[in-house]
Amino acid sequence: MILMKDITRDGNPVLRKVAEPLSFPLSDHYKKLADRMMEYLINSQDPKIAQKHQLRAGVGLAAPQVGESVQMAALLVPNNEGEIVFKDTFVNPEILSESVQQACLSEGEGCLSVDKVIDGYVPRPDKLKIKYYTVDGTEKIINLKDYPAIVASHEIEHLRGHLFYDRINKQDPFKLADDTVIVY
Repeated sequence: MILMKDITRDGNPVLRKVAEPLSFPLSDHYKKLADRMMEYLINSQDPKIAQKHQLRAGVGLAAPQVGESVQMAALLVPNNEGEIVFKDTFVNPEILSESVQQACLSEGEGCLSVDKVIDGYVPRPDKLKIKYYTVDGTEKIINLKDYPAIVASHEIEHLRGHLFYDRINKQDPFKLADDTVIVY
């Protein structure tokens, strides 16, 4: 079981590296890693398990965040009622297209790898078209918008060596384009 002590923290160089693509079939090591990453997300969203193991809630977890510089990220995205609206593990994800219109979370973003609060809006594309492979090697092309697109963008950027606060406007952290979709 992945615990908070296993999460790679900001400052570790693995978080700033471009992760390596994986080849199929995935080794047992990477299949198990995918399972453990998803298990963390499931456990972290269960209040009793999260409290017992002192897990910070997460909706996405990229392999570099557990010290593995490979292109894999687990996503478990709930809606405001707690129902899961997207659940899968991306292997070698590629953004095929993105909207010009931006979106951001009303409260800003956080990250399991970043222990401090960094205030500011994190503008991202409101809509994404993503190609990725599942753990078993099936190619998928999906369209995401609003919160699931924000989560997917955040995790894919981990695989490119970027952290959420890189997107915050340094001069005016709460400045947004007028047509930005604010997700609550």
